[in-house]
Amino acid sequence: MTDVDGCPPSTATKPLQIGRVAEITGLSLHTLRHYDEVDLVRPSARSEGGFRLYAEDDVERLLLIRRMKPLGFSLEQMRELLDVVGALASASGEDDAALRERLAGYVVLAEEARARMLERVAMAEELLGRLRSR
Repeated sequence: MTDVDGCPPSTATKPLQIGRVAEITGLSLHTLRHYDEVDLVRPSARSEGGFRLYAEDDVERLLLIRRMKPLGFSLEQMRELLDVVGALASASGEDDAALRERLAGYVVLAEEARARMLERVAMAEELLGRLRSR
């Protein structure tokens, strides 16, 4: 078993610097810094030299964001969905039910965005077919 870094589990708790997180997530350094500035995903720690240090949970949040971006989620929607997902881990009873209801709303939004994307892909395929047939 390996962690998000591809390292053995024994190194999974070692914090990652921003450059490595950028490699893992496919997000730019600029984007990672921006997410920190707007309080979307703050690194779990800073080194003595002030470098951002990300924990495995931080990287998981960033990977979730990376999947929301192409679907057109706003920063506020991303923040709320991350809050819901994070809170579900420890929720129970009525809180759990309310969080799952909010999550279901985001599932619907993601499904609608995916349908729009599939429509655009179908249009692109049609265009390519027409162009290639000429």
